[in-house]
Amino acid sequence: MSTKHTRLVVVGGGVIGLSCAWRAAADGFAVTLVDAAPASGASWVAGGMLAPVTEAWPGEEALLELGVASVALWPEYAARLGEAAGQPAGLRTEGTVVAATGSGDRAELDALAAHLGRIGRPVERLGGRELRRLEPAIGPEVRGGLSVPDDLAVDNRMLLAALRAAAEKAGVTFVARNAVAVTGTTVTCDDGEEIAADAVLVAAGARSAALHPALDGLVRPVKGEILRLAHRPGAFPAPVRTVRALVDGRPVYAVPRDGGGLVVGATQADVGFDTEPTVGGVRDLLRDVERVLPGVAEFALLEVAAGLRPGSPDNLPLIGGLGPDGPLVATGHHRNGILLAPVTVEAVLALLRGAQVPPVARVADPARPTARSTGRRETAR
Repeated sequence: MSTKHTRLVVVGGGVIGLSCAWRAAADGFAVTLVDAAPASGASWVAGGMLAPVTEAWPGEEALLELGVASVALWPEYAARLGEAAGQPAGLRTEGTVVAATGSGDRAELDALAAHLGRIGRPVERLGGRELRRLEPAIGPEVRGGLSVPDDLAVDNRMLLAALRAAAEKAGVTFVARNAVAVTGTTVTCDDGEEIAADAVLVAAGARSAALHPALDGLVRPVKGEILRLAHRPGAFPAPVRTVRALVDGRPVYAVPRDGGGLVVGATQADVGFDTEPTVGGVRDLLRDVERVLPGVAEFALLEVAAGLRPGSPDNLPLIGGLGPDGPLVATGHHRNGILLAPVTVEAVLALLRGAQVPPVARVADPARPTARSTGRRETAR
């Protein structure tokens, strides 16, 4: 496909849609992005972990390999974005630690470490004292954990600002409306306007399924709640590294921000398009993060929010074409939209050029049998 005058319409202005729009425009496509509120939704609420190893799960080795390939692309992606935007992309390279409180949590982390070792992804196991020497903000209830220096993080809101700036500088046209239907060459907006294109890319996150019949049942909303905390004078310093933890079997994470801030998450629930934070979700997050990082009790609570991750039946994203006449899709990234942005962009650009997608991304083909057959629903972990 020649890119000289090719018209591309991207539906969705989260991290995936903005990334693809920016890079396609920089490559010569005439790009229109359709979204009533770009740089919002799940991308705005996200913690920003780039953590394929510490989020690994037995049976999801293809997702792990896709994530490892993408996190390796992140430094170059962030540098290129920062240069294009004229502002930082927010990448943090201090690494990640995983903490366990009780003996059951420690046993689960040991099982994860053993699994990772068997598949060639060894991690360093640490006792409680060793973990506190590495990350002093961790409290005495932590009995041990893992060090994973190659799992990174990014400030999601700095990232979104940089993506919007880079897209605008590259010439992307923003249409402040919502799409209600798409074909391979047309996007219908909620005011009835139709936007014609040579190619359409659906990157509308949890709302993608309503846009095309072939996506029905392939993408669903998965609610997650987060807290944003700010360091106050006199409080114990926030961690420098991302801290993931198991507390009596419940997962919690704390991702640092500049100035001592933290983003704490994440609950997970299949409750449709409900975006109201709950008292129980806030209570559980505060209780669990304080057991791991006791100093946060003195922090300020700035924000409570909930977002909708775009889940898929097998937890792999959907990146590819919906048949010979359908649109392209880049959705269903679940917890990993920000992590998988670089590898998703490379796959989408290849598709737009009529080339083969990178081999590691072929597992995300929407036509794969497991995309419909598994019926799996992930529980919190």
